[in-house]
Amino acid sequence: MHPFLLEIPELFLSSEPFEGRIPKTAIFDQTDCYFMPQKRVLLVDDHQLIIDGLRGFIETNPDYKVVGEANNGVEAIRLASVLNPDVILMDIEMPEMSGIQACEEIKKIKPETKIIIVSMHHEKQLIRKLIDQGADGYLLKNSQQQEVMEAIVKALNNEPYFSEEVNQVLSEKNSPKTGSTNSEISLLSQLTEREIEILKLVAQGMTNKEVGDALDISHRTVDTHRTNLMKKLDVTNVAGLIRIAFKNGLIN
Repeated sequence: MHPFLLEIPELFLSSEPFEGRIPKTAIFDQTDCYFMPQKRVLLVDDHQLIIDGLRGFIETNPDYKVVGEANNGVEAIRLASVLNPDVILMDIEMPEMSGIQACEEIKKIKPETKIIIVSMHHEKQLIRKLIDQGADGYLLKNSQQQEVMEAIVKALNNEPYFSEEVNQVLSEKNSPKTGSTNSEISLLSQLTEREIEILKLVAQGMTNKEVGDALDISHRTVDTHRTNLMKKLDVTNVAGLIRIAFKNGLIN
């Protein structure tokens, strides 16, 4: 039986040094072996401990290969375009660019790439926002290893996967517990018009630079406003700002 030719991704054809380089064309004799390409996985989280944990059990399965790691949304977009992963596991809250915006941008340039969000946040509006932007799955960070692998398999088979707790959140009707609280309404009423503008843009996943360009102010000014917003709204991170913006209808 004639041997067949296997096409190798462009990443391996670059003239730049690359560990584990293989020839431009690999020839396999069909009488001697059966070749099944590994599924390529990109991990995105600003906590290396999370990335190491995911890599540790994903690569115990010979069907999968972690091809890259990113610690922010900007790097995730770059690596997605270079490494051509089949599936991306991505956090939401990260420096430089959130997983919300990164998900949207990656789906624009790589619509075939599956994206599974792995986050500690389970707010209904936030989950729906990511679904609208093309996320193929949503897991909480307390998910078991088996569930993570199940989500990957489902997503690669074009079957969206959401953990049981996430499905419960999505099926719940809005209640006082998930809507605006009196304290939040009171805090929001104390914000200036400019702070409200910045809160809306930050909640959409914009970076400081993008917010600054949109409002014609410096990114340092945006950073100062964002810090003040977190103090005024009594939250400790951008995810807290996003939650409040969603819950109070500042963005859809």
